[in-house]
Amino acid sequence: MNSWKAIAAKTCGRRSKWMVLAAWVIIVVALSPLSGKLSDAQNNETAAWLPGSAESTKVVHEQEDFRDETTVLAVVVWENTGGLQDADRTAIADDMALFNGIKGVIAPVPAPTYDPSGKAAQALVPIEVAEEGWNNLVDAVDEMKEATEAAQAPGMKTYITGPAGIGADQAAAFEGLEGKILFATMGVVVVILLLTYRSPVLWFIPLLSAIFAMMAAWAAVYLSTKAGVTVNGQSFAVLNIMIFGAGTDYALLLIARYREELHNFEDRHEAMAHALHRAGPAIFASAATVAVSMLVLLAADMNSTQGMGPVCAIGIAVGVLVMLTLLPALLVIVGRWAFWPRVPRFGDESVHKGGLWDRVGGLISRRSRTVWITTTVVLGIAALGMTLLQTGGVKLKDQFTNKPESIVGMEVQGGYFPQGAGDPVSTIANKAQAQAVQDAIKGVENVDPESVHVLPDETADRVEIETTLSIPTDTSEARDTVEDIRAAVHAVPDADAIVGGGPALVLDMMESSSRDNIVVIPLILIAVMIILCLLLRSILAPILLVATVVLSFAAALGISAFFFDNVFGFVGGDPALPLFVFVFLVALGIDYNIFLMHRVHEESIKHGTRKGALIGLSATGGVITSAGLVLAATFAVFTAMPLVGFVTMGFAVSLGVLLDTFIVRSVLVTALTHDIGQKIWWPSKLAKEPEEPESGSGPGERDRELVG
Repeated sequence: MNSWKAIAAKTCGRRSKWMVLAAWVIIVVALSPLSGKLSDAQNNETAAWLPGSAESTKVVHEQEDFRDETTVLAVVVWENTGGLQDADRTAIADDMALFNGIKGVIAPVPAPTYDPSGKAAQALVPIEVAEEGWNNLVDAVDEMKEATEAAQAPGMKTYITGPAGIGADQAAAFEGLEGKILFATMGVVVVILLLTYRSPVLWFIPLLSAIFAMMAAWAAVYLSTKAGVTVNGQSFAVLNIMIFGAGTDYALLLIARYREELHNFEDRHEAMAHALHRAGPAIFASAATVAVSMLVLLAADMNSTQGMGPVCAIGIAVGVLVMLTLLPALLVIVGRWAFWPRVPRFGDESVHKGGLWDRVGGLISRRSRTVWITTTVVLGIAALGMTLLQTGGVKLKDQFTNKPESIVGMEVQGGYFPQGAGDPVSTIANKAQAQAVQDAIKGVENVDPESVHVLPDETADRVEIETTLSIPTDTSEARDTVEDIRAAVHAVPDADAIVGGGPALVLDMMESSSRDNIVVIPLILIAVMIILCLLLRSILAPILLVATVVLSFAAALGISAFFFDNVFGFVGGDPALPLFVFVFLVALGIDYNIFLMHRVHEESIKHGTRKGALIGLSATGGVITSAGLVLAATFAVFTAMPLVGFVTMGFAVSLGVLLDTFIVRSVLVTALTHDIGQKIWWPSKLAKEPEEPESGSGPGERDRELVG
């Protein structure tokens, strides 16, 4: 605790506050050139998203030895249900000529093929994505669409689908996402602060601090990429949420405690020093919980999940540093009038007495055992809905909440041509056994034997064999076929064959996601448990808190599964959904339990645990509610995206945060603490103290004995 007193004195002293402000201005200005480079430092190459140890990932790496460029196929489909006419064929030829001149398209484009009925044609157009990534892909697809529209013949329809067409539509869904999240979060923060404090000034201080934190974090993450940390589009978007959402939570807690202490101290510097001294450990423990939980993601097999860990941990570390230094300095510099027109005056009664959460605590205290048992049963029933949760993968046509052109084109293409065209299976094997490997592949069910061929690119001793499936590549049957192909080619002596390509990538990603759910979730629970034990100096309290968070997570997924199936009509779900929801709910949701129980622990030393539980709820209820609304609204932005994976994650996390804020933390945890009393702090000394402090034992004496 003495260390927190020293920190408080250095960040909000009469002179040091100006030094802190000047230091952060200099840091952010100096680092701004690096902050702007983070977007360009993103690595969205295929390997950055794949499971690191998977066979399909090994194929991706070996393919780099065959060719200089990385390509994605666009499948262009022309259809005339009345039969392709001469004018249609001329238009197709014109389109092909235009495709060859588009930047990113690898010319010459192979000639189109026509279906036997004469009603459709398709061309497989390779697009290079190595240098400029997905931006190059999107630009190339857009130019291809313009070309086909310019040469469109009457009665003929043209579609651009395949991996490139679908990837371009997915990229369009991400367009502007970062800005939407930031502006939506800023708007929510402003509204909630206005409603909470009814001040036209105060909202700007935490908002400015969050912006400083974001700029500094971007620079720090960019520097980390030089040390080998990988940033992709997913981790960059989540980084912004973590900084702004969690950072605002910390700001709300500190501001609430500062406002409370302004009633107890006439000098605002002393009030802030005391607020930091009391709230600082909870804020730091909360940030440590999030950062450690993120670092646990390094144990994941999926490269995209693994890479998110250090990126978000760095962001949280920078965010909490700003909120514990710059924010208090700004608040003290502005002074009490920041709360105008409801300026907290020295000697006034604390604002939380007689408030909503004070009354809720009174109701809970009358029948605390009945309350926590009933709440647990209700949440347990909601958790049963997890049996409805589908995490067996999502078909390509079901990945969008709408039906873009690429999905319509995929359905049209499947009616005329082999359904795996444009998304082949790639097998790499020793050159000497190439024929034996091809024969093995041709004998597998659901493989188009005529499509099995060796690509012209090769190395001294290795070749790549491409195979088209006769079934849709986004189905469980296709994944089973990949396993059959692997079994067949692995049995070829001395071939050293490995199987990858689109369908194999999906299979490996699903298996790795399932493995990560089993491995990472328990590790996060252990990490959170250790931090809570250190903070609360108890074993029983952390066990109960973690149990309530797990129950909240299960209930959120159970309720979400019902909505996904019966309201949204989604078909299937991402295997990684449980892990992502768990990470965000536990790492961020545990914040509220830390904020509450740290205050309860503080008050229990003075008043006993049962009274301390009610005081803690009354004192933190408003700020935790505000913080929960900010976080839930931030993740709710994802539900506006036309991608099912983001809608499901945003909905489940938002729902879980609201459950945790309004039910688990405010009702269940408070009722449990009130019912168990002092024993909840077992095995610390506090658990052996009488429920009511003995007369003559003042807070200062008990602080020294039990905390110091």
